[in-house]
Parts: sequence; structure tokens; C-alpha cells
Amino acid sequence: MLLGLLGATAGGVLGYIVFFWALRQGYYALMVPGGLIGLGGGLLVKDRSVIRATLCGIFGAGLGLYAEWRHAPFIADQSLGYFLTHLHKLQSITLVMLAVGTAFAAWLSLGKQR
Repeated sequence: MLLGLLGATAGGVLGYIVFFWALRQGYYALMVPGGLIGLGGGLLVKDRSVIRATLCGIFGAGLGLYAEWRHAPFIADQSLGYFLTHLHKLQSITLVMLAVGTAFAAWLSLGKQR
């Protein structure tokens, strides 16, 4: 479990960096942080764990929301609390990419059946 969560953490850091690198290149890759969390969480393990997948999914959703907030906070109030209470005002594509990134984080970190 610990090895998978360490891999997920490394993937999350890399995903956050890649997200902002892609933005500078003109691409909006909000699902990358979640995808790399899942890849890092599932790559190093040899077992299948629903608990790990759930934790990575939660981590993926949180990191995706944090990355979006850092990229484009609301003009009215730039605090994280305001952002989280006004998620419904985000564009549809942003919400879809957050959901897909979260799904990738959970699915890819699930691991393999022996």
C-alpha cells in the first residue's frame, strides 16, 4: 500500500508540473494530474486494492481542483473556499476533465489481479 501511495504522490507532483507546462504551450490538460496519480499509484504494485484506488481518486480530485484554482481563480474572490463553493459556475469542459482525471486516478491505481 505504501509503495503505491508513494508512487501516486510522485505522479501527482509530476502531473501538477506537466499541467502548468502544457498551459504555457497552449494546451488545457486538466486530467493529466489525476492520470499520473493513477499511473504512479498502480505502476509499482502487484496487488489489486480498492482502498488504494479510492484514496488515489480522492487525491486526484483534490489535486485537479487545486490546479484549476491556481490556474483560474474566480475574479470576485480568489480564495480557495470561494472557489470550492462555486464549482457549479465552472465551464462544462472543466468539470468533465476533472471527472475524467479523478476516474483515471482511481482506475489506474487499482492494480492488477494476480
